[in-house]
Amino acid sequence: MNLLTVLLVILGAGGVFFLVSFVMDVVKHKDDLGKENPILGFFIGLVTDFFDTLGIGSFAPTTLLFKVTKFLDTDKKIPGTLNVAHTVPVLMEAFLFLTGVKVEGVTLFSMIASAIVGALVGARIVNKLPEKKIQLVMGVCLIVTAFLMASGQLGWLKALGSGNEAVGLTGIKLIIGVVGNFILGALMMAGVGLYAPCMAMVYMLGLSPLVAFPIMMGSCAGLMAIGSPEFIRAGNYTRIGSLAITVGGVIGVTVAYTLVKSMPLEVLTWVIIAVVIVTGISMIKQGTKKEA
Repeated sequence: MNLLTVLLVILGAGGVFFLVSFVMDVVKHKDDLGKENPILGFFIGLVTDFFDTLGIGSFAPTTLLFKVTKFLDTDKKIPGTLNVAHTVPVLMEAFLFLTGVKVEGVTLFSMIASAIVGALVGARIVNKLPEKKIQLVMGVCLIVTAFLMASGQLGWLKALGSGNEAVGLTGIKLIIGVVGNFILGALMMAGVGLYAPCMAMVYMLGLSPLVAFPIMMGSCAGLMAIGSPEFIRAGNYTRIGSLAITVGGVIGVTVAYTLVKSMPLEVLTWVIIAVVIVTGISMIKQGTKKEA
């Protein structure tokens, strides 16, 4: 059994664990699924998971749409709904990119495993750190990284990744990737998304831009499948809304995956640069925003 198969089995087991928890809860509360509009939920999932597959992330856009449309009756349900509703689409993203994008086995397995371990082990430590300072530092780092990535693409700094085609890491670069993803997994517990920083790190280590997708989506899929049942057990989410978002999200992922796979790497690199810039600006704004 190769490492990719091991990963798929682990993610599959996590997916089954999540689905059993989700379906049992929906059946148990079939007469009280919530009053959220399923048609609106479908389109929220369609749009947000489309952009999630492009590497933009789904949590922030979904939260924004929840607010604008008044989809939920209370903000208390936001964290649970985000995790439960997007778990299946993210698992689907992970399976599609893991089986459709070539990545060297040791690199793929070790970086995904380190992110999951980082989130589980590092949660207690990171949660004690000031969230706004983390966001501010990460935001500045992402803007600087985006500038360096663009410089490589424009030929200003030819050593920085222009024409990256590698699908695996060895030696010190592999160690940096594993440690880096461990840190990014831990930082997720402080509200720092893994997608954009992982994209930037993978690129700067010399890997093909497309390689970031199975690594970051496999990492997040593992975390969400294991963590989401906690919200289900607490009943702190919308059942009908999550079902609708999931259905729309699966369709959004399917459409976006086709787009990403057919996109020339140079164009994809510029898309990643744009995502990193937008995420960096967002983190800086969150890090400098005064508490309400």
